[in-house]
Amino acid sequence: MSGILGSIPKIYYLIVVAVAAVIARLANADPTLVFILSAIGLIPLAKLIGDATEELAVFTGPRLGGLLNATLGNAAELIITIFAIQAGLLDLVRASIIGSIIGNLLIVLGLSVFLGGWKNGIQTFDRRTASTNATLLILAVIALAIPSLFDRELVAVPNSELLFSEGVAVVIIVLYGLSVFYSFRAPTVHAAEEAGVAREAAPAHEARWSLRTTVILLIAATIGTAIVSETLVGAVEPVVESLGLTEFFLGIIIIPLIGNIAEHLVAVQVAIKNKMELSLAVSLGSSLQVALFVAPVLVFISLLFGQRLLLVFTDFELIVLFGASLIAALIALDGETNWLEGAMLIAVYLIVALAFFFLPAPTEALAH
Repeated sequence: MSGILGSIPKIYYLIVVAVAAVIARLANADPTLVFILSAIGLIPLAKLIGDATEELAVFTGPRLGGLLNATLGNAAELIITIFAIQAGLLDLVRASIIGSIIGNLLIVLGLSVFLGGWKNGIQTFDRRTASTNATLLILAVIALAIPSLFDRELVAVPNSELLFSEGVAVVIIVLYGLSVFYSFRAPTVHAAEEAGVAREAAPAHEARWSLRTTVILLIAATIGTAIVSETLVGAVEPVVESLGLTEFFLGIIIIPLIGNIAEHLVAVQVAIKNKMELSLAVSLGSSLQVALFVAPVLVFISLLFGQRLLLVFTDFELIVLFGASLIAALIALDGETNWLEGAMLIAVYLIVALAFFFLPAPTEALAH
């Protein structure tokens, strides 16, 4: 029995906290306590979704497995934002989109480069792969920024804002589909990584679970994530009032960290093992997935709940988004990294987090 328990990742034990969060909500406990328990409880559930997806890839093969990892890689955060849309917290949703991208580009990549470089010295990787991902990332950022830049001109024309956001979302999704198509046409998994869709967290390995067990765990983890996400979102407004925080800060800093922390740990761990190319595939690939898949999909999901989620962001968000993507691209293009570059990325993220902490909530005129 001890051997079985010893083989279970310790992070899974935190699922008890997820159960405690649901119980606390049913018992009408303090909303701040419910929020904290829900945030912690989502970490093992996100980890379980990632592990189950990785195990499923063993049975489906590397190409389809890469697609599954790309599609389900941000499942936890996607579920959180869907419930936020249902609750009408559109500022939080928009902020979480930007927060996910800059979080991966600054704190995840920064920690990976810093700790990997501190242990291994200068680390090298394939410049061609990094260049492709960096170029696609810059393109995605421009696509997300255009609706915001043109919004002031379109606001006077009825329904033009929503139609414009929907049109941009369609184009972005088509681009994502092309990258998936390229991954299937490519002869190797390495080429799929060039398309920005491969998100394997570890080298190929033998399946630890049977196919049936894997599917059951994936479904259970997804259902659990949905329940705890609803609990988390339900506590947002009381937490905002009691702690004096803004939905904006929660969305751009806290929610992305909660939804992606398990994946963040993977990127850092493989960088420490001197597998910098794989670490970049995780951090840059996650940013690409949010920009090219999650963001446009949320535009159409919002319509199902009678909401209007526009791809319109504040000037502050756009400045940070452009800055983060530019810095990450510059670091990736030379084919090597060192710990000082990682320290730079972390420093920028801390400055950004501090700025958004003191920034008041965006007005309806800015965020719609």
